[in-house]
Amino acid sequence: MLGLIKTLKSRVAAFRDDSRGSVSVEAVLIFPIVMWSMLAMFVFFEGYRQTTINQKAANTIADMYSRETASITPVYIDNTKALYDLLAGINDNTRIRVSVVKWSKRRDMYQVEWSEARGSGVFELSNDDINNMASNLPTLPDQERVVLVETWATFQPLFNIGMGNVEMQSFVFTRLRFAPQLRFCDNNCNGASA
Repeated sequence: MLGLIKTLKSRVAAFRDDSRGSVSVEAVLIFPIVMWSMLAMFVFFEGYRQTTINQKAANTIADMYSRETASITPVYIDNTKALYDLLAGINDNTRIRVSVVKWSKRRDMYQVEWSEARGSGVFELSNDDINNMASNLPTLPDQERVVLVETWATFQPLFNIGMGNVEMQSFVFTRLRFAPQLRFCDNNCNGASA
């Protein structure tokens, strides 16, 4: 009986001290965590990349409007949305709103001269809307105008890492460069402001 216990103890000790195959077991345990981490890093970096592209597209559009000297038409706005979709590389559920906003010292408030929106669920700005976001607007001299470009797009991660779709929004304002004001007219205004 003593020999059996001694043999059993030596076999248990040998099993305990044997390290063959431990790398394989550890790899099986850690591999899913490493893969999830790599996919998560890829998704996060892709999200940051898409956010940056979205912001650059909005800045480009704001700069385009700030240099415009002719009247803006509905077709111009439609083409602006198409340009945004192209620059941002997103074709699904993008929205854009372009507004010209001025500061009135006499009324002590921002005023919307015109606002146009394209895409589902976004509407033209009103004076109440713009004054609710006054803390996000620059300090302007009396009657100074800025072009306000707002864009929205949805980032859809390529892999499910526990993060759902992310709504990206850009809010860009730019001072008019070559003209004191930027006019909007419908298709039959022949250059007059609406």
